[in-house]
Amino acid sequence: MAKTVNKPIQLLKGFKDILPEHQAYWDYFLYEAERIIINYGFKKIDVPVLEQSALYYKGTGKHTDIVTKELYSFEDKGGENVTLRPEFTPGVCRAYIEHGMFNKPQPVKLYTHGPIFRHDNPQSGRYRQFHQLDLEVIGTDSPVIDAQLVIIAYRILEAVGLPPLVHINSIGCPECRAAYVAKLKQYLSSGGHKKLLCETCKERYVKNPLRILDCKEEGCRQVLSEAPQIVDSLCDDCRKHFMQVLEYLDDMGIEYTLDVQLVRGLDYYTRTTFEIFLKEEGNETPIALLGGGRFDGLLEILGGRPTPAAGLAIGIERVINKLREHRPDLQGQENIDIFVAQLGTEARKEGFKLYEKLISEGFRVSESFSKDGLKAQLEKADALHAKFTLIIGQKELMDRTIIVRDMSSGIQEIVNYDKIIPEIKKRLDPNINTIKSYRLESIKIGDKKHDEAQPASLLEPVEHQPRHTDDNINNHEGFSDADYDLEDDEVEDELDDEEEESGLAEETEDSDYDYQYSSKDDL
Repeated sequence: MAKTVNKPIQLLKGFKDILPEHQAYWDYFLYEAERIIINYGFKKIDVPVLEQSALYYKGTGKHTDIVTKELYSFEDKGGENVTLRPEFTPGVCRAYIEHGMFNKPQPVKLYTHGPIFRHDNPQSGRYRQFHQLDLEVIGTDSPVIDAQLVIIAYRILEAVGLPPLVHINSIGCPECRAAYVAKLKQYLSSGGHKKLLCETCKERYVKNPLRILDCKEEGCRQVLSEAPQIVDSLCDDCRKHFMQVLEYLDDMGIEYTLDVQLVRGLDYYTRTTFEIFLKEEGNETPIALLGGGRFDGLLEILGGRPTPAAGLAIGIERVINKLREHRPDLQGQENIDIFVAQLGTEARKEGFKLYEKLISEGFRVSESFSKDGLKAQLEKADALHAKFTLIIGQKELMDRTIIVRDMSSGIQEIVNYDKIIPEIKKRLDPNINTIKSYRLESIKIGDKKHDEAQPASLLEPVEHQPRHTDDNINNHEGFSDADYDLEDDEVEDELDDEEEESGLAEETEDSDYDYQYSSKDDL
């Protein structure tokens, strides 16, 4: 009878795992971004992934592509129509209204980040679950806030080494925008322009004509090349507001491109809209890394009092993809403070307790308790870029000491076990004054003779290539060339002999020894 083979379950289309080797990029970007955001006075808020569908029908806009084509909506077991969030802004605005944040000093500056869900057509840099970093400033219509949001986004991209390219426009208030839409429809309906539009834009002509400006189809772009520009239809207040935004950017030396067809894809935008791309030579179809603008009417639409607001959203995956292209040095760099190495069963027990103690003290620690050989453990410590390795063997257990190995220089020193925490803190931060370590001077491995009454120490170098040169070693006080004058094979043999003498020889499945336990306490 043929054996049934279980077919592996695969990822859903449009979804993606974020693997450990890519986490460094995420940590790096979010650290740099949050550092800047917090300096600008933003406070973090978290809003639910699942909301009432009405929030997005009203907020995002019933004629937007997001609502008409891309929502993950369903009826829950209680019969309520709910939706996985397709963007952050409506949820943050709901929280502002629901929790009475209008009673706080205005404006309220909020930020958040997390997963977003849109049933979109997956393509490069676009997934059905993706992540955004979202900033909202609620409670002011000052043009300085519009400029500040652009500057914050600009600074974030600069901080992570991605040169930004700003595109900016104003789509005016509802009054002057209505006048422009009339001009646009008149232009499209004359001269046969409407017939040249793509099928999607023909639908937009009826439901939301302004969205035609956002179309990326080449035929539509050609039709729009001679269309009236929205900035020419701005009312006096909107024109003044936009000019002040540009003046603030000029004063701060922020370069920008006036993009008269930039309208963004959401119905709630008013006045300022902007997108920021990566400045790349030879890239004719750049993808926006982020976008934002003003939405002065959204909170009233959601049931709140009339409240001006502005914000932006950064597509984190898009930024990460560019970081992986431009910053390959970030990948896979693990920064471990301490690696705990041990030889033998009793040393492993003590190492396990030490590991937990170091973790509780806030150190970044790694280990390899499943391995017995010191060489393999040091190789792992080196691969993890550990700053120091703490080594425990039988002699160290008896003496209540620990060997501290500097993984950059290869220098090893003996430290009192009870003083290891302050000693490590001092080594990681030279500004901390703490106890002085014990140091073993000028060990002559080749001439060393162990006292039979004393177990061997593990202080001698082993067959391991640390991140240093021989010159670095020889320049350290207290160690001479003789400390490292054994051939690799001799060093390994010396270590093996010591482990056997100390009773710490590696225990393997092929061991000839049968262990007898006198009671369950010995297990």
